[in-house]
Amino acid sequence: MHRTYSMRATRAPTASQIQNPPPPPSTTKSHRFFGRGGFGCLGHALRRNAAGAFGPDLAKKLAQLVKMEKNVMRSMELVAKERMEVAQQLSLWGEACDEDVSDVTDKLGVLLYEVGELEDQYVDRYDQYRVTIKSIRNIEASVQPSRDRKQKITDQIAQLKYKEPNSPRIVVLEQELVRAEAESLVAEAQLSNITREKIKAAYAYQFDALREHCEKVAIIAGYGKHLLELIDDTPVTPGETRPAYDGYEASKAIIQDCEDSLTNWVTQNAAVSSKLSTRARTLSQRRRNNIKARSEGQGFGHDLSAQDAPLSDRDAWVVANQHKEEYGDDEDEDDEDDDVDAPSHSVLDSETGLNGETRGRNHDPVVA
Repeated sequence: MHRTYSMRATRAPTASQIQNPPPPPSTTKSHRFFGRGGFGCLGHALRRNAAGAFGPDLAKKLAQLVKMEKNVMRSMELVAKERMEVAQQLSLWGEACDEDVSDVTDKLGVLLYEVGELEDQYVDRYDQYRVTIKSIRNIEASVQPSRDRKQKITDQIAQLKYKEPNSPRIVVLEQELVRAEAESLVAEAQLSNITREKIKAAYAYQFDALREHCEKVAIIAGYGKHLLELIDDTPVTPGETRPAYDGYEASKAIIQDCEDSLTNWVTQNAAVSSKLSTRARTLSQRRRNNIKARSEGQGFGHDLSAQDAPLSDRDAWVVANQHKEEYGDDEDEDDEDDDVDAPSHSVLDSETGLNGETRGRNHDPVVA
């Protein structure tokens, strides 16, 4: 009786989703044989260790970071799925309890399931951070050949000067070294510029997603505490009958209030703000002023817009497996097991959970 398990009869976009459109589903979302238990941990270790074993030396450390982040995402995906299963089981267990416990556990299942869906959505946004970091790795890998060429020519000149000091080839190699150094300077400048741009964009994606996720989880936790107040925990003597439960409408109203709070949440309404101390704010402002003075006042600014697509354009997001990798060892070939039959929609777009399972108890609607 009085069951309202789904928080949203229709999955209309929330205010936050309208303000910041959600990214494509994460590339890690797929059904994998080695996804659970010890095999999953073994797969994590293999991916992490193999990532830095191949490819240019310059990109090895960042390649390992990218793989470690993929392990993090797969773990979060598993947590989200199992949290939804826990929410369903809580609702099923409470069905056989007294009316007040039964109703409250069912509504708690609603909230916990919503936490799982928020975690699933967070994985999608986390993938955008990882894809951006991967682009730095690709640039590092492309710079390595120019470094190697310059070093090779330098070694050849040193060898010739030692063995044949009067060789005419030394002059030719020195001219080639000048050209190689010029090419290397251009590549290194691009690497330095784009690395700074991408690192700021990547962690902006991550921190924005983390802030939204934590704020919404805090909202759910608050309404969960309100639901607990509906349970009468007054001790009774043997044989005494508890009063009839009259909190069905109250529990339903709490769920509806929680739904409204989640739907209307936007970044501007965030309850938690990170305020700098006076000293930190002064030092940070000084640093920003110095950067601005160097880029504008001294004429050192350069238009780098042609080097890369603007990261602020969310319409430019594409699924990670569509990126053309320039990395020598094809580090993401093992993404094939991640991308197979990857869903084109999030569980937030339906009233069923991951793998199409039904959410909570199946009850025919009964009029109160």
